[in-house]
Amino acid sequence: MRRPPQWAFGTAGLLTLLAAWELLGRTAFADSRAVPPPTAVLGQLHDDGFGFYLPNVETTLREAGLGWLWGNAIAIVLAVALVQVPLLEQALLRLALVSYCLPVIAIGPVLAVLFSDDTPKVILAALSVIFTTLVGALVGLRGADRTSLDLIRAYGGGKWTQLWRVRLRACLPSLFAGLRIAAPAAMLGAIIGEYLGAESGLGVAMINSQQSLAVERTWGIALVATALSGAAYGLTALIGRLLTPWAPRAAR
Repeated sequence: MRRPPQWAFGTAGLLTLLAAWELLGRTAFADSRAVPPPTAVLGQLHDDGFGFYLPNVETTLREAGLGWLWGNAIAIVLAVALVQVPLLEQALLRLALVSYCLPVIAIGPVLAVLFSDDTPKVILAALSVIFTTLVGALVGLRGADRTSLDLIRAYGGGKWTQLWRVRLRACLPSLFAGLRIAAPAAMLGAIIGEYLGAESGLGVAMINSQQSLAVERTWGIALVATALSGAAYGLTALIGRLLTPWAPRAAR
């Protein structure tokens, strides 16, 4: 017998999850309404429409996108600096680890005092992605083929020639693995920043819906945020696959 395609298993699992969610929402959680059935959530999404979601989605995507760009740019520059100047490794790695371990809830109010407009949310989104991308870029840069590096050195090339000719190409699969994880992380950082103070965005909309006890709307906002994060992850994975056709699928 022919084996079903891989997507069929994923679709079956998703349908099973939705059916179980619908059943629990209409039975076990019917009185508390803490977990509304997906049909009620979709109905609320339809009632709210684009007029409610579009401005909030645009705000959150702008903050997450800027944070993703700045955070990844900083991470890539740090990775190159660590490879090219090994003396900086201990200091820069510790600094990156500290930025990753900083509690977002604790640093958010400080950033809100120091900066205005969307800057605190962008910084939080950037901090959420730096360490992940840095690790992926470092693994790729250091995993370059030793024979190719020795060949560059034998022909008189230095570290920068090795970087340009060998290391950058070798690091792309691992780099995109980090960028995939960074995309949802940037979205989460932006939403947490909105929780700590903002005028619009998915985080603000979620706070307002919780305060007004609009349970279905709260779940709808959560589903929209999840869908955006998943779309960002998938788009990054697709770009990585197109740019690194030589890499094994597991590495992309």
